[in-house]
Amino acid sequence: MEFHPSQIPIIKTYDVKDTKSASDSAIDMIKIGFEGQKGGFKVLMPKEEKLAKRIGLTVTSELNFMLRKQKQERNLRYWTYHHDQKSYAIVLISANVFDSLGF
Repeated sequence: MEFHPSQIPIIKTYDVKDTKSASDSAIDMIKIGFEGQKGGFKVLMPKEEKLAKRIGLTVTSELNFMLRKQKQERNLRYWTYHHDQKSYAIVLISANVFDSLGF
């Protein structure tokens, strides 16, 4: 059986419509934390290709920057996929947590 990112347990889902809310969701993810969790985070974004790329880049860049700034582990895994007809999704999870889930 092959793995699909929708199988990862989700701690919190963010419905992001623009880059400002993408940045806010990244800040919230850092506050909650990636290590010591039993799942990951999901970011839903509109299926408008340019906007989705901008949102994805904003989320991943902000997370990388803030984790480095706080001297936390930056070993995150993420996948982007078609969530439904209206949205793409990014699932983000710590690599250590992902390995412990046994996928």
